[in-house]
Order: sequence, then C-alpha cells, then structure tokens
Amino acid sequence: MFKVAIRDPRKCMDCGTCDLIVACPVNRVGDTRNCVGCGACYLACPYEAIYMVDADRVKHVSIVVNGEKFSVPDKITVLNALEFIGFKVSSFPGEGDIYAPCRVGGCWSCAVIIDGSLKPSCITPVRDGMIIETNLPENYVPKRLIHGWMGHPVGGVGTPWWIKGRGYVEAAVFACGCNLRCPQCQNWTTTYCGSEIPYTPREAALIMTDTRRIYNVDRMAISGGECTLNRHWLVQYITELKKLNPDDKARFHVDTNATILTKDYIDDLVEAGMTDIGPDLKGIKVETFMHITGISDRSLAEKYLKTSWNAFKYIVDNYLGKVFIGVGIPYNKELISLEEIAEIGEEIYKICPEVQVCVLDYRPEFRRRNISRPKFHEMVKVWEILKSTGLKTVICQTERGHIGPYEAKPRF
Repeated sequence: MFKVAIRDPRKCMDCGTCDLIVACPVNRVGDTRNCVGCGACYLACPYEAIYMVDADRVKHVSIVVNGEKFSVPDKITVLNALEFIGFKVSSFPGEGDIYAPCRVGGCWSCAVIIDGSLKPSCITPVRDGMIIETNLPENYVPKRLIHGWMGHPVGGVGTPWWIKGRGYVEAAVFACGCNLRCPQCQNWTTTYCGSEIPYTPREAALIMTDTRRIYNVDRMAISGGECTLNRHWLVQYITELKKLNPDDKARFHVDTNATILTKDYIDDLVEAGMTDIGPDLKGIKVETFMHITGISDRSLAEKYLKTSWNAFKYIVDNYLGKVFIGVGIPYNKELISLEEIAEIGEEIYKICPEVQVCVLDYRPEFRRRNISRPKFHEMVKVWEILKSTGLKTVICQTERGHIGPYEAKPRF
C-alpha cells in the first residue's frame, strides 16, 4: 500500500521540474529515507525518471481524526493515513469520503482541517499528535492553486471565433491540478504544479479584476489544468468575480474537460454568473479517450467520457442563447482517427448544428514527444470533414493560425 519515489539517474535530464513545480512534502525529490510516497514527482516527471517502489512502514504515529484516536504508519501522507483507517478515496466527486482527483496538491479538493488549518491531504505528511477534521464547516473558505494571470490574444475553446486574434481578447488564469493524465498534456507545468500559492476565491477574483483593467478587456477566463475540480472554490470564484465586475460587458468564461461537470454543477456555475463555457470532448470511443487522457481504469474513463458528453448536451438543452458554448476537439493522427472525428461531428450536429466547434492541433509535449504537430493540410482535411457533417461553425487551430469558420484558409 505504501510507496517511496526513486529517481533513475539514467533517465533524469535535470530539467528542473522537481524544483519548480513539484510540491515535495520533504523538499527533496528522491530522498527515499524521508519520502512519504505522495507520488507527485512521479506524476510530474516529463522524462519518467521517477518510479514508485513498495516500502515497509514499521514505525507508527498517533493521530486524531474527527475526535477519534488512531495509530497509523509514519512517513505517509494524510490521504494515505485516512485511507488506511477506512476512509474511501475517490476519483469522481460524491463517490467516496475524500475526493482526491489531482494528487499533486494543486486543486485542494482533498483538503481537510489539519491542526486548525486547511491543507491538501494528498501531499501533507502525517506526524505524531496531528489533529484532523474531515468534516469541513459550511462556512469554510476554500483554497486552490492558480497562476499565470495574463492577457490572451486568442482565448480558449469557449471564446467566440469572431474576436480571436484582435489584440488581447481576454484576461486568463490557469488552475493547477487535473484529474486526467494526458501523456501529451499541452499545459503540463500547470497540470502537475503543486508549489504555487493557494488563493481564496475572493483573492483570486480581486487579482483577475485588476488583470482585466490592465489589459482593457471584458472577458475573464479560467482554464487549467482542470478548473472544475474544486467545485466549492470555482462557484465562489465566479460569484466573487461577478460582484467585482457587475457591468453588462463583463463575461465570465470557463474552459473545462467537462469530465466531472454534472447537471447541478452546471446550474450552480450559471447561477453564479458564468456566461461562456468551453467543454472539451476527447473522443467518442472510450478506447480513444483512454489513449488521449492516459486514464487506464476503463470504468472511470467511461464515466468521465459519458459525463463530458452529457454536460455538453445539458448546456445546449438548457442554456443555449444564455451561455456562449464552444466545443473543443483534439486532433493528432496518432491519437484519434479522421473517422472518429466525423463521428464526433455527427453527434455534435445531432445536439446542436450551430454550436462553435474548435479543433486543437495537439503538438508533441510532456511525455509524448514522438508525435508531430499536424500539418496545415491535415487540419484543412479535419475542417472539411466536420463541415461535411452539417456543422455551421468550425474553426481549426493550425501552425499557420486559425482557419474557418467559413473557409479553410488562415484568418490571421
């Protein structure tokens, strides 16, 4: 059950990932003597130079959980300690006692009260005498790691095509942590980041409001990683952002993989003030989804894939016209076939022919560096296939800029 991280010097490239983004609980990746086996370094290493091996835990420490005293192995994480004493840890919200999707300390969905302070259980080591409360009070203030506030000239999947490339179009920020394990993750330094400062929704909303003013834009976007993992935080963040930006021009944009976006969660986001959303649909076949996302548990992959498609349909059925919807599709011939791209287009057409569809040309990144970025003519073919299904608004990201929605030539 318990592991330690071992660094393989033959694979290590001294890339700096361990120092820059990994939230090592003992502040030294590869220190097997003190390692608590959180696995954050293992997940984040782009060269797969770190692996996890079984470890004996002979010494025990005493902790108090929800008022009850327990003896647990030393040098493990709080999350592992909770699992050791019988708590069920889940990768899908609502299916266990502790929801721990990212495992790198980024999203804080697994946070508990430790000695009076909110801490992520996935990367916090146990210690003798530690007092843990897993039942968070209703009025607790959530936190999570976000970074990279910037002006964005293109925007994301949920950005209307007609404003892309016209100077800065959005102020954007990126939420750390993700529930997927895409080998070609296009933003992996955010996905696996656990070393940034955690912000409350109010603190983040204040910085975003200032960023909007600096770049003189009306759209405020949050992406990731995966920004929806910490539901309590995201709903409060959108709520606070709307309070700080009550003008009619303000737009609140969420880009998401939609894998945990249930109907009631969507309702909460819209009620909070979300005006634009960009759900990604990473395939229509579960095998493709698993190949793209790196999720090896088929039942979990099926749940994630079904949830993302159901979320898209629910948004269209209930909020079309009130919320701008842009659907994202990944493309690389090594990851998904043109036949499946056509199937996805046909399914989207059945749900809503007018919805904006944005195809992302996946480049070699993170651990999957043996693929090539799709050529311009490949993306033209993708555009033609999707347009042939009857979809009205298709744009494709290419090495030469975006093409579409009306003709297959670069727009910028």
